[in-house]
Amino acid sequence: MFQNAIVLTGGIATGKSTVSSLMALSGFRIIDADKIAHSVLDNSQEEIARAFGERYIADGRVDRKALGALVFADTQMRKELEKIVHPKIKAEIESQAKKQESFGKPYLIDIPLFFEREGVYNIDKVIVVYAPKELQLERLIKREGLSKTEALQRIDAQLPIEHKREKATFLIDNSKDLHHLQNECERVKKEILACM
Repeated sequence: MFQNAIVLTGGIATGKSTVSSLMALSGFRIIDADKIAHSVLDNSQEEIARAFGERYIADGRVDRKALGALVFADTQMRKELEKIVHPKIKAEIESQAKKQESFGKPYLIDIPLFFEREGVYNIDKVIVVYAPKELQLERLIKREGLSKTEALQRIDAQLPIEHKREKATFLIDNSKDLHHLQNECERVKKEILACM
C-alpha cells in the first residue's frame, strides 16, 4: 500500500490533464501513467508489430492513432494490447511511487483506467474528475476530430463516468469554466491536506 498516494482519474475528455497541471502548480508531485504508457508503447514496437502487424509502426514509432482506432473498435484487440503494455506500465508506476513515498507527502498518480483495472493498484484514495457524458462527447469530438461513433466507442470502452463519480474519495466537477475548475482544485487540495 502506498500511504501517501492519491489516484487522479476520470473519464476520457473530462479534463483530467488540466486538473493534473493545476494540482502540480499547487505543489503536488504527479506520476503520469499516460506518459509512462507512451514510453512503454514506443519501447514495445517489436511486440506491437508481432501482435498487430508492421502497419502499426510508422517512422520507427508505434502509430498510436491507427492502433487506437483498431483497439477501440475491437475488445479482443484491446485486451491483447493491454497484455503487452499494462504489466510494464504498472512496474514503472510502482517504481516511481516508491521514490515519492520517501518524501512522506501526498502525491498524485494520474491513472485514466484505475477503476477499469480494479485491484491492480493498492491505493484507497481517489480523485475523480467529473463531467457529464454529453460534455465528454462534445469535448472529445472537438479535441480529437473524431466522428460521433468513434468518440462514443472510446467513451464506452471505459466505465461510465457516473459509476466513477460514486467511487470518488474526492470529486472535482469540471462541467463549467476554467475559473470554476481552479476553485474545485483548490477546494480538493485543502481537503487532501486536512486528511493526510
